[in-house]
Amino acid sequence: MLAELAAANAAFSVIKTAIQNGKEISAVGSQIAAFVGSKEDLQKKVQKKKGSAFHQGNDFEEFMALEAIKEKEEELKQFMIYCGRPGLWNDWIKFQAEARVARQQAMKEQEQRMHDIIEYTVIGVIVVAISVLLVYGIYLAKVYN
Repeated sequence: MLAELAAANAAFSVIKTAIQNGKEISAVGSQIAAFVGSKEDLQKKVQKKKGSAFHQGNDFEEFMALEAIKEKEEELKQFMIYCGRPGLWNDWIKFQAEARVARQQAMKEQEQRMHDIIEYTVIGVIVVAISVLLVYGIYLAKVYN
């Protein structure tokens, strides 16, 4: 959890410094992507811990990490509103939502492919085992007749 927070802080620091030095928001696109990726990783990690029966994390630490990310995201929003083109923040939110849906769909498709591969492998093993047993049975029938 600390690694994700550190990555988000580092990316945001680069974003903030670049904008304060007069650079365009588009110049720090990769850092914005890193910030958002770190934020999503942190959220997933917290959700995964809370869903676990063995959750022994520090709830306050997790809460504060998410709050720190939220504050930085609000600051990023202000940068986009005041330093970017009109409507940039709203377009960014829409883009993030679409990207999140696409990632979730890709994960579901990947899980389905893995499920299919496992299912076909099991069916193949069963077919081979039955075939071997049939051939062995025919062999035994011919030998003992």
